[in-house]
Amino acid sequence: MSEAGHLDERFFKRYRALLDAEDTAFDELEHAYEDGDRAHFEQDLSTWRLELERRTAFLDRHGFVPFAPSVAT
Repeated sequence: MSEAGHLDERFFKRYRALLDAEDTAFDELEHAYEDGDRAHFEQDLSTWRLELERRTAFLDRHGFVPFAPSVAT
């Protein structure tokens, strides 16, 4: 965020790049799963988790907290 506290173009460009990287990693994971390729699946799963963590850390640095829905009991 900028110093004024609003989301700027730079934020959205970086976030879009992180989403794209996560999407690409998930596509590779999906293909490995569909092909039954265990070795590539494990590698692609690690890559996808890394991209997910990078996006989550980026949001955290900008003050966004993940929403965890409450479960009624």
